[in-house]
Amino acid sequence: MATPEFVLALRERIGHDLLWMPGVTAIVLDQQSSRMLAVRRADSGAWTPVTGIIDPGEEPATAAVREVGEEAGVDCLPIRLVDVRTHPPIQYANGDHAQYLDLCFLCHYVGGDPYPADAENTEARWFPLDQPPPMSARFLEQLELALSDEPQARFRT
Repeated sequence: MATPEFVLALRERIGHDLLWMPGVTAIVLDQQSSRMLAVRRADSGAWTPVTGIIDPGEEPATAAVREVGEEAGVDCLPIRLVDVRTHPPIQYANGDHAQYLDLCFLCHYVGGDPYPADAENTEARWFPLDQPPPMSARFLEQLELALSDEPQARFRT
């Protein structure tokens, strides 16, 4: 996963200390809402929706659209916020500590053919909703929430 320049600059100042990172997950559905876009991560081989870090000053929905374009070569339109969650702190192999706030958006496909548009992923393709790729419980839960058509986002308290 490519580390954004602003994170590298922060790491020069704080070393391996805990860094709070806002991020996005984009559940992208095709025009018929019968398939979802997924990417296979280069670092772990796991299938996931497109995810990424929000740049400083960037609107979260804009970050979701940008990440989908950067990672999968697909244009999409954000429809609604689906889920807001905080992940437990993690430690990377290099010693860096981070904790992520994840904002999950339902997005609709606008155009483009999926392909691994950057080095973060080895594959990008559509999966039928009744046969999603093998994904973690988190992503399966977020997919279910996106498909629920409930207008409100899910918040944990």
